[in-house]
Order: sequence, then C-alpha cells, then structure tokens
Amino acid sequence: MDKRFEISFLLDCYGALLTENQKNVIELYYNADLSLAEIAENTGKSRQAVHDLIKRSEKILYDYESKLSHLNKKLSMDKLTVKVIDSIENVTSDDEINREKLLDCLNDVLKFLNEIY
Repeated sequence: MDKRFEISFLLDCYGALLTENQKNVIELYYNADLSLAEIAENTGKSRQAVHDLIKRSEKILYDYESKLSHLNKKLSMDKLTVKVIDSIENVTSDDEINREKLLDCLNDVLKFLNEIY
C-alpha cells in the first residue's frame, strides 16, 4: 500500500489520539499535500521542526497500529467482504430471493462491524 494512503488511513483510525498540533501538521502534509516549507510558513515553525513532528507523528500512528491492528483488521474485513459479494453474485437467477436475503444479511453484518471498528 502506498505510504500516503496508509498514513491517511492510520490518521482516520488513530488521529484522535494525536495532539491537535500533530494531527494538524500530518493532515496538512498527507491530506492537503502541502510541502514542509508551506506547513512551516502556515504554522510559524521551522521546516526542520515540521519534518520532525511529521516523523514523530508517523511513528506514533504506526505504534498504535502495531498494538491495535485496526487497519489490518479493516483491510482483512474488506477482502472478506469482496469475496462474499463475489460468491453471492454467483448465485443463480433462479435463486434470486435467497440472493437478496444474503445481500441484506451481509449489509447488516457490515453495518455492525463498521460500528465496532
């Protein structure tokens, strides 16, 4: 997975656990695609301070993921969902009612899982 996407996903998962300053700077860098110089200018920090803050924040996000595995669980759940949907799609048209029931059940399971993750 591309590091930019990985950090963005980790930020979605664990961003609330960062300080406001860490979260703001890392969002500007990864989500708003600002350069270190632009962030430094916007925040009144040196370019080196911004760089260090980004690296520290990345380490914190990766540490949370290594302990909690939220992103890995979500990616595994997404892969399983695709597999189940593919299986449901292969149900013959003669069994359309059961196919719809299966899709409804899957949607219920996904809603539940998204609430707990």
